[in-house]
Amino acid sequence: MTAKINCFIPFQDKTQVIGTVNGLKQNDLVNKIYLLAVNAEEASVEGCEVIAIDSLNSTATIKKIAEKSDADYSLIYTKYTTLELGYFALQRFVNIAEDGNASMLYADHYQIADGKKSAAPVIDYQFGSLRDDFNFGSVLFYNAAALKCGASRMNQDYKFAGLYDLRLKVAQKGEICHINEYLYSEVENDTRKSGEKIFDYVDPKNRGVQIEMEQACTEHLKEIGGYLEPKFKHIEFSENNFEFEASVIIPVFNRVRTIRDAIKSVLCQEANFKYNLIVIDNHSTDGTTEAIKEFAGDDRLIHLIPERKDLGIGGCWNAGVHHPKCGKFAVQLDSDDVYSGPDTLQKIVNAFYEQNCAMVVGTYKMTNFNMEMIAPGIIDHKEWTPENGRNNALRINGLGAPRAFYTPVLKAIKVPNTSYGEDYALGLRFSREYQIGRIYDVLYNCRRWEDNSDASLDIVKMNNHNLYKDRIRTWELQARVALKK
Repeated sequence: MTAKINCFIPFQDKTQVIGTVNGLKQNDLVNKIYLLAVNAEEASVEGCEVIAIDSLNSTATIKKIAEKSDADYSLIYTKYTTLELGYFALQRFVNIAEDGNASMLYADHYQIADGKKSAAPVIDYQFGSLRDDFNFGSVLFYNAAALKCGASRMNQDYKFAGLYDLRLKVAQKGEICHINEYLYSEVENDTRKSGEKIFDYVDPKNRGVQIEMEQACTEHLKEIGGYLEPKFKHIEFSENNFEFEASVIIPVFNRVRTIRDAIKSVLCQEANFKYNLIVIDNHSTDGTTEAIKEFAGDDRLIHLIPERKDLGIGGCWNAGVHHPKCGKFAVQLDSDDVYSGPDTLQKIVNAFYEQNCAMVVGTYKMTNFNMEMIAPGIIDHKEWTPENGRNNALRINGLGAPRAFYTPVLKAIKVPNTSYGEDYALGLRFSREYQIGRIYDVLYNCRRWEDNSDASLDIVKMNNHNLYKDRIRTWELQARVALKK
């Protein structure tokens, strides 16, 4: 093989970059090495050319990379830590790129954190993999012609969303290929648990980033025919007769430490309509069942133990919604969370009528087990707007809480029988046709503690969750594209 690859490496200081550069210099496939430096005057490493940039992820930086991509392939490294390529790794990238004619490739790898090396597999890219935080790893390997074509079609000048915009543009014209082989090692400095990372995208300090990402994703949806205008079906809430105006649905399994608090927060609701509480006790074994029975004297409580033993959270929701006593509106409460005040249910029901929506999403506050606020604090999901929320929902990872649904529509759609992502799937499906109402008052205390289902997931479970949500996005995006045909 002759030299085929131009490499683009972010520069922070010489100590940080020298190991990566020396490794690349030893490979005959490397044609040129470029250092991407905000402080270009400080970036001096023998055998490297410096490219002055404003930030690593900006449109301007991508266009400068495209201009310098005069070899067959371009490798963009995205971390300010040392990259160690595996044995013949670049040759493997090139071979697969040539054999399959992929426009962009990425690979499984190893991460080194606190001196410990561990496997970091990634997942396959799909049509619906629109998350801006999709984990490709830190090595992005582009067919240079595809990169240049993608960059030439980037019409907006982004500070944060340039690399994301490039990926979307490249995906429109060619394949993004996952090499499920471990081809390099990267140093990972973010060692937080999964439960601490999942709310980064709704942290108020990242709002500017999110606005740009939404713009890039919306443009992409318009270009591929998946964009939906803000036109929604009208609902006549008087068409159906219900004994109860609202039912709070709580699926629960082994939450003896929290279920009493959840139930109390429902039964203390003050509303000008008739409501009840349906608790679907999924065969608990830790005393949860007995704790629920303590409230048996309140006739608003329906304690349902399903006959089936194959129900996930979604299946429990279906059991509750199809109960003959379920009300016109089905309102969510997780078994380890609580409503923030006695007016929550009233505000939610009012929103259905005021906004003529089939689903309502509220605002919540992150707390510890003792209900004391923790970072990032209040989560209002302002990235959801009536004008573009249904499109932006394909990019983000969740829609907020508490969630509530117009029961006739929910019965027709039905909840996926899973214990992860079922609420997100509903949000996408509802928003395809109906308006989703928003309440920006804090309605809900979301307790973070060691027994949360997403508190500390290993990489295999994280990948399974992300793969499933991407499948949900793919199915929904395919359905939306089909609407235009």
